[in-house]
Amino acid sequence: MLENETLDAALVSITEALLHPGYVILDNVAVASDGPVQSVFLASKGPLESVETIHCDPASLTSINLLKVLLKEKGIAPQWQPLPDYDSAPEKNAVLLIGDPAIRFRQSGPTHHIWDLGQAWKECFQLPFVYAVWAIRESCAHPTMLKALQEAKVSGVQHLDELVRTTSRFDEAFRSDYLGKAIRYDLGAPEKEGIECFIRKLAALSDHKVYAPHYVSTTNH
Repeated sequence: MLENETLDAALVSITEALLHPGYVILDNVAVASDGPVQSVFLASKGPLESVETIHCDPASLTSINLLKVLLKEKGIAPQWQPLPDYDSAPEKNAVLLIGDPAIRFRQSGPTHHIWDLGQAWKECFQLPFVYAVWAIRESCAHPTMLKALQEAKVSGVQHLDELVRTTSRFDEAFRSDYLGKAIRYDLGAPEKEGIECFIRKLAALSDHKVYAPHYVSTTNH
């Protein structure tokens, strides 16, 4: 919808914003981690070095590219296969999982080894990783919208304890740890450095053009 101009702005994966022209990125707001993220990981029945095929959700483009970058650093180049459905994940020798299905898989007590990609990125590059940003079509980046989106982030963080308490998914202790510690909401200098590192590694993976991010806020617009 963002690409076909049905939407002026959307919270999308960082890959969408980097691989397509015509977007600006809202400053100071992100979905990021600075270490373990808990909801983006490779689950494998054997050691990483033995992984030959990885099943994944084709829609999780940022996670796939992140995993490709991390595996390339280790000299591992597996085959990639689409995951037919999340119910089949426990049967696979190696599967990339994200979001709620990943959390449920992790909480089910699998025998798989869990390779948390947020933690792996931090260990490899000593930087946070940014998973999602507000991408805004350049022609629609009006100060009123930017201010509203930035204020929504501030309000959300201020009411985080209430959101943790009233959200129904998973148990409260997990929600508090996940939303209050694992997930970060800032897009500052360390996060931008993480994005720049990801851009360099992404450009080395393929010939697809990677676009330099242009950050906007109410102070520089």
